[in-house]
Amino acid sequence: MRLETVILLSALLPLCLSHGWDPLAWLFHRHSQTQQVGFLRADTVGGACPDECDCPPTFPIAMYCDGRGLTAIPSIPSRIKYLYLQNNAISAVPDSALVNATNLVWLMLHHNQLTSDAIGKEVFLKLVGLERLFLHHNNLTSIPPNLPRSLRDLRIDHNRIEKVIPTDLEGMDNLTILHLHDNAVTDMTTSLKALKSLTLLDISNNKLIKVPDALPEHLHQFYMEFNSIDSLPEDFLGGLAQLQYIRMSHNLLKDKGIPSNTFNVTGLVELDLSYNKLERIPTVSTTLHHLYLQANQIKEFSLGSFCSVVDVTNFSRLQTLRLDGNEISQEDIPSESALCLRWASSIQI
Repeated sequence: MRLETVILLSALLPLCLSHGWDPLAWLFHRHSQTQQVGFLRADTVGGACPDECDCPPTFPIAMYCDGRGLTAIPSIPSRIKYLYLQNNAISAVPDSALVNATNLVWLMLHHNQLTSDAIGKEVFLKLVGLERLFLHHNNLTSIPPNLPRSLRDLRIDHNRIEKVIPTDLEGMDNLTILHLHDNAVTDMTTSLKALKSLTLLDISNNKLIKVPDALPEHLHQFYMEFNSIDSLPEDFLGGLAQLQYIRMSHNLLKDKGIPSNTFNVTGLVELDLSYNKLERIPTVSTTLHHLYLQANQIKEFSLGSFCSVVDVTNFSRLQTLRLDGNEISQEDIPSESALCLRWASSIQI
């Protein structure tokens, strides 16, 4: 029996090694597990990993403290670049909390119990390399002061913020993603003007009654659903040559509040104006791919909204058109629409 076992292991050894795993690992598995617990905190450069968190030896610059029932921020070793503190019950970030964490690149503080009054005014000042800050699902009433100018991704949605002023976002030239949705914002003044690199802006589900002024020129995605906007400014999309996605469903838009040819601009890929108070189909560019107009008060299928001229080379590139929930039926679609909307896979009425 012993000889047969040796022969079997000898036969398996070359195969196992070629696949990168040790055939004898099971013999010392429990022993290695015991050693692993101590090894998780072996790297003590810049301070030891706190007992309530994990600092994996394979990724020593990360510290995982998420979902631990924490009520305060633990001590952070200076080597840490990626800090995960989400899904806890942390209620404050005093100035002293991050004094040793000046190398942070990612800071995850979402799904906690933070309030604006409990965030130190200088807590972010020395985080000069911070790129990603997640503060969504807290109890903030304002954007924290002195945010790092290095930020690229700021998520502060699902809070109770009512107003955004220019100093909140001043100097944030590197910010590309801003999630402000699901707050109580009524006014943004000219706070977006400074965001020269912003490509995604989500301000949906707030209390806005108008489109913010001075939109960043590099916007690619703009989401404003679930507000109370009833009109659009003249030259709304002027200077926004890179904008491809606009979502303004669940607002109060009416025909008279949309200047003519507002959406007749090349570059737009998707336009969502569903759940508004439109009675006519707005004129759109022939390059638009997806148009959502369901649940309005549209009474006429106007082919001229899609094509001013129809021939071999002039036609709409529209692929998706939703008009269900309006005051028109399938019979209202003119027969010549097949030429204009030849790319449309379906038209929902």
